[in-house]
Amino acid sequence: MANISQAAPLLGSESETGSNTTPLVIVTVLFFMWGLITALNDVLIPHLKALYSLTYVQAMLVQFCFFGAYFVVSVPAGALVRRIGYKRGAVAGLLIAAVGCALFYPASMSGYALFLLAFFVLASGITILQVAANPYVAVLGDAKTASSRLTLTQAFNSLGTTVAPALGGMVILSGGVLSAVELARLPADQQLLHRAQEASLVQGPYLGLAAALIALAVMFAFARLPKIGHADSGRSAVSAESVFAHRHLVLGAIGIFVYVGGEVSIGSFLINYLGDANIAGLSPAQAAPYVSFYWGGAMVGRFIGSAAMRFIRPGMALAFNAGCSIVLIMAAVFGHGALAMYAIILVGLCNSIMFPTIFSMSLNRLGSLTGQGSGVLCMAIVGGAIIPFVQGYLADTMGLQWSFFVPAVCYGYILYFGLKFSNMYEER
Repeated sequence: MANISQAAPLLGSESETGSNTTPLVIVTVLFFMWGLITALNDVLIPHLKALYSLTYVQAMLVQFCFFGAYFVVSVPAGALVRRIGYKRGAVAGLLIAAVGCALFYPASMSGYALFLLAFFVLASGITILQVAANPYVAVLGDAKTASSRLTLTQAFNSLGTTVAPALGGMVILSGGVLSAVELARLPADQQLLHRAQEASLVQGPYLGLAAALIALAVMFAFARLPKIGHADSGRSAVSAESVFAHRHLVLGAIGIFVYVGGEVSIGSFLINYLGDANIAGLSPAQAAPYVSFYWGGAMVGRFIGSAAMRFIRPGMALAFNAGCSIVLIMAAVFGHGALAMYAIILVGLCNSIMFPTIFSMSLNRLGSLTGQGSGVLCMAIVGGAIIPFVQGYLADTMGLQWSFFVPAVCYGYILYFGLKFSNMYEER
């Protein structure tokens, strides 16, 4: 999933003597890390579901706490960064995220509730980090090459989401959690021992992530970075017009909500879906690399989309990809075996252009309200907390395969949005 930040006028002063290469490398690693951490949730959800015998709704509390933090913390994060500065804000975000990762250690010896708290704290740190670190991409070098630097950092963010599920499958899912039936056959003391052993598998990886985040915080604190401040031009003239008077922004915010929700929801259920005997019958460890293919498809698709959209109207490209997603999901709902398996994985390829296209179309011609509009779109990421919850309810009541109608409906709305505004950039 693409990371987002509120658009705001920025002023960057030159850093102290020295090249921008080292600071840019540090920022690029940050993008990789939060992509890695976000996609690891797709591995932990089936692991915790099996470990604590959770329903799908209960398991989706992971994404509810994680993406809910973006909604709750984004506004306070902006206020914090304005108060203490972008550099200190990034360091604070890294340290809070490190605390969230470290909480996985006591959570593994406690219970599911502490895991949920750890996810919330971790995501809160990432939210602050995104608000503080994103602007550095623009000011670490010539303004003419800012888009090139953003493309580079986004590529590493996508790389993080791609490698995380395969890596998590190797280090977290390798043990193999017993099914509820198998666990019930064990004596009570052995059940406790098994749960403790499986829960402990998250200790090493997340302590390692905590150490890496602390190391990055130290490097960021001592790096020579440009000073960033807000320009006053955008605040001097206060417009009486409401940002919500722009219909395409409101519809676009709904588009971001359902897109993030649909994309995250598919990734969250993918390991369990591939474990269904009617689909592939894979163990969680075997299914995890296919989640990497799902996220990797989005990374590959961005390169294809960036070339194709030079000749195709953004709205039509968005509608085409959304339509393809619906067809693929229907194949996953009604099909079985390899057809259903690869159909749902290929949705990742279709996701590639959706976020930036919806985002840019929604902000088109907002003028002085662009910053506020961007803030509205940023809040819409809470779809990643809500939509998986809805699909979880349907998975519990109707069955896992049928529950994929939920993301299909999400892409149906995106299809509508793309067609409705297909001539946006030709209108005068």
